[in-house]
Amino acid sequence: MTYCVGLRISEGLVLLSDTQTNGGLDHISRFTKMFPFERPGERVMALMTSGNLSITQGVLARLRYGIKAGAGDSAIATLLNAESMYQVAELVGAEMRKMQEANRQAIEQHGQSAEAAILLAGQRKGGKHRLFLIYSSGNFIKATADTPFFQLGEHKYGKPILDRIITPDTSIHEALKAACISMDSTLKSNLSVGMPLDLAVIEKDALVFRTRRRIEKDDPRFAAISQSWARSLRKGFEELPNFLES
Repeated sequence: MTYCVGLRISEGLVLLSDTQTNGGLDHISRFTKMFPFERPGERVMALMTSGNLSITQGVLARLRYGIKAGAGDSAIATLLNAESMYQVAELVGAEMRKMQEANRQAIEQHGQSAEAAILLAGQRKGGKHRLFLIYSSGNFIKATADTPFFQLGEHKYGKPILDRIITPDTSIHEALKAACISMDSTLKSNLSVGMPLDLAVIEKDALVFRTRRRIEKDDPRFAAISQSWARSLRKGFEELPNFLES
């Protein structure tokens, strides 16, 4: 399974994904689910994927081919020359739709799900930083002030902390902590989500990745956040009033 989370706050975008793919108890593999695209000073973006791996890998392959085909032809719209992040979302949605139309029936005939989804986050020069959730059918929605984060995959375990903490005015440092706690809660409760993790931070108007790194299972900072959060939960639980009178 998968857990990916994208946060859109006033200061920028925070993205975190796991790397475990579960095809059954005896078939657990590691695949990155975060894919960066960057032209420093001009545009920066990342895609995070979930669902049928053949579908999402096909979408990415077609998008990369489009970039190569459009390198010498400005008339071909690609991730790296689109006029807006909205147009980028349209390109990703169109490739998702093509992959679904070409492969969905065959995949489902073999008893598998063809469902897939993609989070798109980024900014181009002169535009706003955006976060989109793109569905299997190719349609999409964007994050707003009322809904400043999106999740893919096993979302239920990590959603409560985001609901309580994340607003458009949350700082990047606080958003990073919330994303880590959200992921840690999911790791603790669902064995189909696993380390290592991929982290990316896109600061507003920087037009470059300020942070992009792999978090391994022995990462001291992630471990410190996990342990501190566990202690805080235990302390808070112990301080709760009794429900019934003694």
